[in-house]
Amino acid sequence: MTRLSLLIDVTKCSGCHNCFLACRDEYYGNDYSPYSGPQPLNGQFWMQINEVERGSYPKPKLDYIPIPCMHCEDAPCIDAAADGAVYRRDDGIVIIDPTKAKGQKAIVNACPYRVIFWNEALELPQKCTLCAHMLDAGEKQPRCVEACPTGALVFGDLDDPGSEIAKLSAALKPEVYHPEYGLKPLVKYIGIPKRFVAGEVIRRDDPGECAEGVKVTLEGGGLTLETRTDSYGDFEFDGLEKNTDYRVGVELDGYASMVIEVYTQTDVDLGEIVLEPFN
Repeated sequence: MTRLSLLIDVTKCSGCHNCFLACRDEYYGNDYSPYSGPQPLNGQFWMQINEVERGSYPKPKLDYIPIPCMHCEDAPCIDAAADGAVYRRDDGIVIIDPTKAKGQKAIVNACPYRVIFWNEALELPQKCTLCAHMLDAGEKQPRCVEACPTGALVFGDLDDPGSEIAKLSAALKPEVYHPEYGLKPLVKYIGIPKRFVAGEVIRRDDPGECAEGVKVTLEGGGLTLETRTDSYGDFEFDGLEKNTDYRVGVELDGYASMVIEVYTQTDVDLGEIVLEPFN
């Protein structure tokens, strides 16, 4: 059996919007019935790029999350549609029939991911099809995947153990975006932004020099992590769970060790951590 899917590596996405532009180029004004009607000039983002700002000065981060239709196994848009206007193919791709779905605005409102859009002129709900019209014609990848310069988008058959997407999925254990929806989406992610804890270590007796190589540990949430400060005295732990208690330990020979309690309601910048020398 075939299960076509998209694996999105957020850590590789540069926010270039090539995927969005390729999608627009493919669908704007083009009728690919029975797969999709023509995309209008404005208001539709079949491949959205969500910007996620994390942290604050002097340690801000900006991540980009590409968001297409998730092609859910338990797709609520299918349940909301009348007359079989939305259906799931044997390969997993969810299609909105542009003829049967005409006038069915309830299909738009059924999607918690907000990736179905209403075409006012055509009175038609529309969304990403994973370029099913191209795949059925023999192409190997959707346009968005072809256009990605960083390899952030990987497409293929999850049930083919030799495919790149199957190998990556087995090795990296990708995540579902908004798992609380419980819809079993085929589109999955690597590196969904979580919380980070960062700081800078300096020595009281040598404040003008960066404290490089200081051992810093983090414990909590079932994790025990260790790193060393870089040449600027900075350290960082990323990929941490939200709303979790952690203990950060700082150790350097000849200096008093420190333990700092943190709670990741937001990202945490501990600022300057000053190590006191033993007398």
